[in-house]
Amino acid sequence: MLTSFVILIIGFAGLVWSADRFVFGAAALAKNLGVPTLIVGLTVVAMGSSAPEMMVSASAALANKTDTAVGNAVGSNITNILLVLGITALLRPLSVSSSTLKREMPLVLLISLASWYIFSDNYFSLNEGIALLIGFVVFIVGLIIISLRAKAQDDPFVAEACDEVPDNVPTKKAVFWLIIGIILLPVSAHFLVGSAVDIAKYFGLSDLVIGLTIIAIGTSLPELAASIAGVLKNEDDLALGNIVGSNVFNILAVLPLAGIINPSAVDSSIATRDILIMLGATIALIVMSLNFKGRQRINRIEGGLLLTAFVAYQGYIFSQVG
Repeated sequence: MLTSFVILIIGFAGLVWSADRFVFGAAALAKNLGVPTLIVGLTVVAMGSSAPEMMVSASAALANKTDTAVGNAVGSNITNILLVLGITALLRPLSVSSSTLKREMPLVLLISLASWYIFSDNYFSLNEGIALLIGFVVFIVGLIIISLRAKAQDDPFVAEACDEVPDNVPTKKAVFWLIIGIILLPVSAHFLVGSAVDIAKYFGLSDLVIGLTIIAIGTSLPELAASIAGVLKNEDDLALGNIVGSNVFNILAVLPLAGIINPSAVDSSIATRDILIMLGATIALIVMSLNFKGRQRINRIEGGLLLTAFVAYQGYIFSQVG
Protein backbone atom coordinates (compact mmCIF):
# COMPACT_ATOMS: atom_id res chain seq x y z
CA MET A 1 0.00 0.00 0.00
CA LEU A 2 2.92 2.33 0.71
CA THR A 3 4.10 1.74 -2.85
CA SER A 4 0.69 2.76 -4.20
CA PHE A 5 0.78 6.02 -2.22
CA VAL A 6 4.28 6.79 -3.50
CA ILE A 7 3.20 6.10 -7.10
CA LEU A 8 0.11 8.27 -6.53
CA ILE A 9 2.20 11.23 -5.37
CA ILE A 10 4.70 10.80 -8.21
CA GLY A 11 1.80 10.50 -10.64
CA PHE A 12 0.27 13.76 -9.42
CA ALA A 13 3.62 15.55 -9.61
CA GLY A 14 4.30 14.20 -13.11
CA LEU A 15 0.80 15.11 -14.24
CA VAL A 16 1.00 18.72 -13.06
CA TRP A 17 4.53 19.24 -14.39
CA SER A 18 3.88 17.64 -17.78
CA ALA A 19 0.62 19.60 -18.16
CA ASP A 20 2.53 22.82 -17.55
CA ARG A 21 5.20 21.86 -20.11
CA PHE A 22 2.55 20.80 -22.63
CA VAL A 23 0.71 24.11 -22.35
CA PHE A 24 3.97 26.08 -22.51
CA GLY A 25 5.07 24.28 -25.68
CA ALA A 26 1.65 24.35 -27.34
CA ALA A 27 1.07 28.04 -26.59
CA ALA A 28 4.56 29.07 -27.72
CA LEU A 29 4.31 27.01 -30.92
CA ALA A 30 0.85 28.38 -31.73
CA LYS A 31 2.08 31.93 -31.32
CA ASN A 32 5.16 31.24 -33.48
CA LEU A 33 2.84 29.88 -36.17
CA GLY A 34 0.97 33.16 -36.24
CA VAL A 35 -2.07 32.36 -34.11
CA PRO A 36 -3.27 35.62 -32.46
CA THR A 37 -2.31 35.99 -28.80
CA LEU A 38 -5.96 36.46 -27.84
CA ILE A 39 -6.93 33.08 -29.26
CA VAL A 40 -3.94 31.33 -27.70
CA GLY A 41 -4.67 32.92 -24.33
CA LEU A 42 -8.35 31.99 -24.35
CA THR A 43 -7.85 28.42 -25.59
CA VAL A 44 -4.48 26.77 -25.06
CA VAL A 45 -3.48 28.68 -21.92
CA ALA A 46 -6.99 28.75 -20.43
CA MET A 47 -7.43 25.01 -21.04
CA GLY A 48 -4.07 24.21 -19.52
CA SER A 49 -5.27 23.83 -15.95
CA SER A 50 -7.83 21.23 -17.11
CA ALA A 51 -5.25 19.09 -18.91
CA PRO A 52 -4.68 16.85 -15.84
CA GLU A 53 -8.43 16.20 -15.52
CA MET A 54 -8.67 15.35 -19.22
CA MET A 55 -5.83 12.84 -19.07
CA VAL A 56 -7.04 11.22 -15.86
CA SER A 57 -10.64 10.92 -17.07
CA ALA A 58 -9.53 9.44 -20.39
CA SER A 59 -7.23 6.96 -18.63
CA ALA A 60 -9.97 5.98 -16.17
CA ALA A 61 -12.55 5.51 -18.94
CA LEU A 62 -10.12 3.34 -20.91
CA ALA A 63 -9.74 1.20 -17.77
CA ASN A 64 -13.56 0.78 -17.60
CA LYS A 65 -13.70 3.08 -14.56
CA THR A 66 -16.40 5.44 -15.81
CA ASP A 67 -17.47 6.39 -12.28
CA THR A 68 -13.90 7.47 -11.53
CA ALA A 69 -13.76 9.54 -14.72
CA VAL A 70 -17.10 11.23 -13.98
CA GLY A 71 -16.22 11.67 -10.31
CA ASN A 72 -12.98 13.38 -11.30
CA ALA A 73 -14.78 15.97 -13.45
CA VAL A 74 -17.61 16.66 -11.00
CA GLY A 75 -15.33 16.50 -7.96
CA SER A 76 -12.84 18.89 -9.56
CA ASN A 77 -15.59 21.47 -10.07
CA ILE A 78 -16.66 21.16 -6.45
CA THR A 79 -13.04 21.36 -5.30
CA ASN A 80 -12.33 24.39 -7.51
CA ILE A 81 -15.09 26.44 -5.94
CA LEU A 82 -15.17 25.25 -2.35
CA LEU A 83 -11.47 24.53 -1.73
CA VAL A 84 -9.46 26.53 -4.28
CA LEU A 85 -11.65 29.65 -4.22
CA GLY A 86 -12.09 29.33 -0.46
CA ILE A 87 -8.33 29.29 0.19
CA THR A 88 -7.71 32.05 -2.36
CA ALA A 89 -10.35 34.37 -0.86
CA LEU A 90 -8.98 33.73 2.63
CA LEU A 91 -5.56 34.91 1.45
CA ARG A 92 -7.02 38.08 -0.04
CA PRO A 93 -10.57 39.18 -0.97
CA LEU A 94 -11.19 38.89 -4.71
CA SER A 95 -12.62 41.74 -6.76
CA VAL A 96 -14.68 40.81 -9.83
CA SER A 97 -14.54 43.29 -12.70
CA SER A 98 -14.29 41.16 -15.85
CA SER A 99 -17.34 41.20 -18.10
CA THR A 100 -16.14 37.91 -19.59
CA LEU A 101 -16.35 36.20 -16.21
CA LYS A 102 -19.76 37.72 -15.53
CA ARG A 103 -20.98 36.11 -18.75
CA GLU A 104 -19.36 32.76 -18.02
CA MET A 105 -20.67 32.30 -14.48
CA PRO A 106 -24.34 31.85 -15.48
CA LEU A 107 -23.09 29.52 -18.25
CA VAL A 108 -21.38 27.33 -15.63
CA LEU A 109 -24.73 27.05 -13.84
CA LEU A 110 -26.56 26.25 -17.09
CA ILE A 111 -24.20 23.48 -18.18
CA SER A 112 -24.15 22.12 -14.62
CA LEU A 113 -27.93 21.77 -14.86
CA ALA A 114 -27.48 20.05 -18.22
CA SER A 115 -25.06 17.56 -16.67
CA TRP A 116 -27.56 16.83 -13.89
CA TYR A 117 -30.20 16.07 -16.53
CA ILE A 118 -27.78 13.80 -18.41
CA PHE A 119 -27.04 11.71 -15.32
CA SER A 120 -30.59 11.70 -13.95
CA ASP A 121 -31.20 8.31 -15.63
CA ASN A 122 -27.94 6.92 -14.17
CA TYR A 123 -26.49 6.25 -17.62
CA PHE A 124 -23.88 8.17 -19.63
CA SER A 125 -24.30 7.50 -23.34
CA LEU A 126 -22.11 8.12 -26.37
CA ASN A 127 -24.58 10.66 -27.78
CA GLU A 128 -24.61 12.60 -24.50
CA GLY A 129 -20.82 12.72 -24.50
CA ILE A 130 -20.76 13.96 -28.09
CA ALA A 131 -23.41 16.59 -27.30
CA LEU A 132 -21.29 17.99 -24.45
CA LEU A 133 -18.21 18.06 -26.68
CA ILE A 134 -20.12 19.96 -29.38
CA GLY A 135 -21.14 22.41 -26.67
CA PHE A 136 -17.46 22.88 -25.84
CA VAL A 137 -16.60 23.77 -29.45
CA VAL A 138 -19.51 26.23 -29.58
CA PHE A 139 -18.36 27.78 -26.28
CA ILE A 140 -14.77 28.29 -27.45
CA VAL A 141 -15.81 29.80 -30.78
CA GLY A 142 -18.36 32.05 -29.09
CA LEU A 143 -15.86 33.19 -26.46
CA ILE A 144 -13.33 34.16 -29.10
CA ILE A 145 -15.89 36.02 -31.23
CA ILE A 146 -17.31 37.94 -28.26
CA SER A 147 -13.82 38.83 -27.00
CA LEU A 148 -12.73 40.08 -30.44
CA ARG A 149 -15.82 42.24 -30.82
CA ALA A 150 -15.78 43.64 -27.29
CA LYS A 151 -12.32 45.22 -27.38
CA ALA A 152 -10.76 42.45 -25.35
CA GLN A 153 -7.92 44.66 -24.19
CA ASP A 154 -10.42 46.48 -21.97
CA ASP A 155 -11.38 43.26 -20.16
CA PRO A 156 -9.04 42.49 -17.22
CA PHE A 157 -9.43 38.71 -17.46
CA VAL A 158 -8.76 38.55 -21.20
CA ALA A 159 -5.81 40.92 -20.90
CA GLU A 160 -4.33 38.89 -18.04
CA ALA A 161 -4.88 35.61 -19.92
CA CYS A 162 -3.05 37.01 -22.94
CA ASP A 163 -0.17 38.06 -20.69
CA GLU A 164 0.27 34.41 -19.73
CA VAL A 165 1.13 33.44 -23.33
CA PRO A 166 4.91 32.74 -23.52
CA ASP A 167 6.79 35.16 -25.73
CA ASN A 168 10.01 34.88 -27.78
CA VAL A 169 10.32 31.11 -27.36
CA PRO A 170 12.32 29.38 -30.14
CA THR A 171 10.20 26.96 -32.16
CA LYS A 172 12.54 24.03 -31.46
CA LYS A 173 12.22 24.62 -27.74
CA ALA A 174 8.42 24.89 -28.01
CA VAL A 175 8.20 21.62 -29.96
CA PHE A 176 10.52 19.88 -27.47
CA TRP A 177 8.34 20.77 -24.48
CA LEU A 178 5.18 19.97 -26.41
CA ILE A 179 6.46 16.45 -27.16
CA ILE A 180 7.60 15.96 -23.55
CA GLY A 181 4.13 16.96 -22.35
CA ILE A 182 2.37 14.70 -24.86
CA ILE A 183 4.45 11.71 -23.72
CA LEU A 184 4.39 12.26 -19.96
CA LEU A 185 0.77 13.37 -19.54
CA PRO A 186 -0.85 10.02 -20.39
CA VAL A 187 1.92 8.05 -18.67
CA SER A 188 1.45 10.02 -15.43
CA ALA A 189 -2.33 9.69 -15.68
CA HIS A 190 -2.08 5.93 -16.20
CA PHE A 191 0.02 5.36 -13.08
CA LEU A 192 -2.04 7.82 -11.04
CA VAL A 193 -5.33 6.07 -11.86
CA GLY A 194 -3.83 2.64 -11.27
CA SER A 195 -2.47 3.55 -7.84
CA ALA A 196 -5.70 5.35 -6.90
CA VAL A 197 -7.73 2.25 -7.76
CA ASP A 198 -5.42 0.10 -5.61
CA ILE A 199 -5.83 2.51 -2.69
CA ALA A 200 -9.60 2.58 -3.17
CA LYS A 201 -9.81 -1.22 -3.06
CA TYR A 202 -7.63 -1.37 0.06
CA PHE A 203 -9.83 1.07 1.98
CA GLY A 204 -13.11 -0.18 0.51
CA LEU A 205 -13.80 3.02 -1.44
CA SER A 206 -15.94 3.02 -4.59
CA ASP A 207 -14.65 4.14 -7.98
CA LEU A 208 -16.84 7.24 -7.67
CA VAL A 209 -15.54 8.23 -4.23
CA ILE A 210 -11.88 7.94 -5.26
CA GLY A 211 -12.62 10.20 -8.24
CA LEU A 212 -14.50 12.74 -6.12
CA THR A 213 -11.84 12.95 -3.42
CA ILE A 214 -8.19 12.06 -3.86
CA ILE A 215 -8.07 12.36 -7.66
CA ALA A 216 -10.25 15.49 -7.84
CA ILE A 217 -8.15 17.28 -5.23
CA GLY A 218 -4.91 16.25 -6.91
CA THR A 219 -5.96 17.34 -10.39
CA SER A 220 -7.15 20.69 -8.99
CA LEU A 221 -3.65 21.56 -7.77
CA PRO A 222 -2.87 23.57 -10.96
CA GLU A 223 -5.97 25.72 -10.37
CA LEU A 224 -4.93 26.26 -6.75
CA ALA A 225 -1.40 27.26 -7.73
CA ALA A 226 -2.62 29.54 -10.53
CA SER A 227 -5.25 31.22 -8.36
CA ILE A 228 -2.84 31.86 -5.48
CA ALA A 229 -0.26 33.23 -7.93
CA GLY A 230 -2.95 35.44 -9.43
CA VAL A 231 -3.99 37.09 -6.16
CA LEU A 232 -0.37 37.54 -5.10
CA LYS A 233 0.16 39.48 -8.35
CA ASN A 234 -3.08 41.44 -7.82
CA GLU A 235 -4.63 39.73 -10.83
CA ASP A 236 -7.95 38.88 -9.20
CA ASP A 237 -9.82 38.29 -12.46
CA LEU A 238 -7.19 35.84 -13.65
CA ALA A 239 -7.34 33.99 -10.34
CA LEU A 240 -11.12 33.70 -10.52
CA GLY A 241 -10.99 33.08 -14.27
CA ASN A 242 -8.84 29.99 -13.74
CA ILE A 243 -11.61 28.53 -11.58
CA VAL A 244 -14.57 29.55 -13.76
CA GLY A 245 -12.85 28.53 -17.00
CA SER A 246 -11.71 25.23 -15.56
CA ASN A 247 -15.25 24.39 -14.44
CA VAL A 248 -16.60 25.07 -17.92
CA PHE A 249 -13.88 22.91 -19.48
CA ASN A 250 -14.43 20.11 -16.93
CA ILE A 251 -18.09 19.75 -17.89
CA LEU A 252 -17.82 20.36 -21.63
CA ALA A 253 -14.40 18.86 -22.42
CA VAL A 254 -13.42 16.50 -19.57
CA LEU A 255 -16.76 14.91 -18.71
CA PRO A 256 -17.59 13.91 -22.32
CA LEU A 257 -14.51 11.67 -22.49
CA ALA A 258 -16.10 9.17 -20.13
CA GLY A 259 -19.25 8.87 -22.25
CA ILE A 260 -17.40 8.78 -25.57
CA ILE A 261 -14.72 6.28 -24.54
CA ASN A 262 -16.79 4.03 -22.29
CA PRO A 263 -20.59 4.63 -22.37
CA SER A 264 -22.06 2.85 -19.35
CA ALA A 265 -24.26 2.96 -16.27
CA VAL A 266 -23.05 5.30 -13.52
CA ASP A 267 -23.45 5.47 -9.76
CA SER A 268 -26.83 6.98 -8.83
CA SER A 269 -25.14 9.19 -6.23
CA ILE A 270 -23.75 11.35 -9.03
CA ALA A 271 -27.19 12.78 -9.83
CA THR A 272 -28.74 12.60 -6.37
CA ARG A 273 -25.81 14.00 -4.38
CA ASP A 274 -22.67 15.18 -6.11
CA ILE A 275 -24.01 17.20 -9.03
CA LEU A 276 -26.47 18.82 -6.62
CA ILE A 277 -23.49 19.86 -4.46
CA MET A 278 -21.78 21.17 -7.60
CA LEU A 279 -24.91 23.18 -8.46
CA GLY A 280 -25.07 24.60 -4.93
CA ALA A 281 -21.41 25.59 -5.04
CA THR A 282 -21.90 27.24 -8.42
CA ILE A 283 -24.90 29.23 -7.18
CA ALA A 284 -22.85 30.33 -4.15
CA LEU A 285 -20.06 31.47 -6.47
CA ILE A 286 -22.49 33.55 -8.55
CA VAL A 287 -24.16 35.11 -5.50
CA MET A 288 -20.81 36.00 -3.92
CA SER A 289 -19.28 37.34 -7.14
CA LEU A 290 -22.24 39.20 -8.58
CA ASN A 291 -23.81 40.61 -5.44
CA PHE A 292 -26.14 43.55 -5.75
CA LYS A 293 -24.55 45.78 -3.10
CA GLY A 294 -22.34 47.62 -5.56
CA ARG A 295 -19.08 45.95 -4.46
CA GLN A 296 -18.49 42.85 -6.51
CA ARG A 297 -16.00 40.89 -4.46
CA ILE A 298 -15.56 37.64 -2.59
CA ASN A 299 -14.44 38.41 0.96
CA ARG A 300 -12.61 36.36 3.59
CA ILE A 301 -15.76 35.40 5.47
CA GLU A 302 -17.24 33.98 2.27
CA GLY A 303 -13.95 32.21 1.56
CA GLY A 304 -14.11 30.63 5.01
CA LEU A 305 -17.68 29.49 4.40
CA LEU A 306 -16.66 27.85 1.11
CA LEU A 307 -13.75 26.05 2.76
CA THR A 308 -15.98 24.86 5.62
CA ALA A 309 -18.49 23.53 3.10
CA PHE A 310 -15.70 21.60 1.35
CA VAL A 311 -14.57 19.95 4.60
CA ALA A 312 -18.19 19.08 5.44
CA TYR A 313 -18.75 17.58 1.98
CA GLN A 314 -15.62 15.44 2.18
CA GLY A 315 -16.56 14.32 5.67
CA TYR A 316 -20.04 13.36 4.51
CA ILE A 317 -18.73 11.31 1.58
CA PHE A 318 -16.34 9.32 3.76
CA SER A 319 -19.01 8.83 6.41
CA GLN A 320 -21.05 6.96 3.79
CA VAL A 321 -18.22 4.53 2.99
CA GLY A 322 -18.85 1.00 4.09
